[in-house]
Amino acid sequence: MIAETAAQLKQAGYCTPRSGRDPVNLPMINNWLEAMGDNNRRYAAEGVAPPAMAQVWTMRGLHPVATPDDPLFAMTAVLDEAGFTAVVATNCEQTYHRELRLGEEVAVRSRLSEVVGPKKTALGEGYFVTTESTWFVGDEPVSSMLFRVLKYKPAASTPSPVAGDPIRPAVNRDTAYFWDGITAGELRIQQCSSCGSLRHPPGPMCPSCGATKPSFVVASGDGVVYSYVVHHHPPVPGRRLPYVVALVELPEGVRVVGELIGAEPRVGMRVAFDVAAGLPIWRPKSDLPPLSIEITPTFVVSSALATRDFQDVHHDRDLAIAKGSKDIFVNILTTTGLVQRFVTDWKPQARVTSIAIKLGVPCYAYDMLTFSGRVTSPTTIEVVGRNSLGAHVTGSVEVADA
Repeated sequence: MIAETAAQLKQAGYCTPRSGRDPVNLPMINNWLEAMGDNNRRYAAEGVAPPAMAQVWTMRGLHPVATPDDPLFAMTAVLDEAGFTAVVATNCEQTYHRELRLGEEVAVRSRLSEVVGPKKTALGEGYFVTTESTWFVGDEPVSSMLFRVLKYKPAASTPSPVAGDPIRPAVNRDTAYFWDGITAGELRIQQCSSCGSLRHPPGPMCPSCGATKPSFVVASGDGVVYSYVVHHHPPVPGRRLPYVVALVELPEGVRVVGELIGAEPRVGMRVAFDVAAGLPIWRPKSDLPPLSIEITPTFVVSSALATRDFQDVHHDRDLAIAKGSKDIFVNILTTTGLVQRFVTDWKPQARVTSIAIKLGVPCYAYDMLTFSGRVTSPTTIEVVGRNSLGAHVTGSVEVADA
């Protein structure tokens, strides 16, 4: 039945247009901006909608009306009947031909691109359903999107708890200056008071001249990954596996070990020193100012409502857990909006022309989501958003000057 329905829908091509509930309007835009924490004033000043809202205008709402020829709606119904009742979005690639203006009426047409499965995933066995959609104002195409979801049967899972308290450093007279520096937000390197040599890790005697009167200098905090290891086993008290330990070469000439967070590791990666939970860590050197979002339950629910996404896994903790989730989690429309905000916070007058993202680990309530970015061309920014579980989102944003 699944394969037959998929074949029929692919053969049918684009479905009939479905109009949005409301014209493009300022109250919905303001609600969306408020939920995302986006303070960009350009939209109100120019009377346009944020590009990442493209999908919002035609979301089905709380009580969706059945439209049998809509490919995602039809495939969802068939997969629900087959027991694949849970859903998560995995990929979204949006292209914006122009920004929508206040008062415009938007309609969408979609077609089924492919259905792949059954596949065994960490969430459970399921099918990946990919659709292609185009939004129109009248006969003019204004946005397009490739969208992929996983419809799955929740797997029985027992996540291993993080056992014990984190290991705390042993502080003695040789290392006290270093840990005092960490408390002050500084990366301190031992320096010999006699010959000026730097060393790390510290020790009581200078290996160059034998002097026993060390001092210290404060490092710039920049570095390059010299080598790294991904720690999978054994378990470490207070830490969630796996995690990355990097050996970072400093411009001052010494190498320092620390956990690397916020990016997939690679030798030669530019990183910056930071402090987390009283320990030195390394983050990828971002061309854009980092953006951290506290993922509270209120944020998860309010952002889902602002994007008109009424999937219960984003609002109802009990139902989310029943479907194999640890808690309610951020929806992909919100993640797309945050990716856009991250870029336009840095470059407020930029016009976003496309956003392509792939989701990784879920972004549950009671976590922190931190974005970093790298400018790879005058119009392209690569974005990574990570939480305590790893990379939640990776993708790229294309921009044009206003």
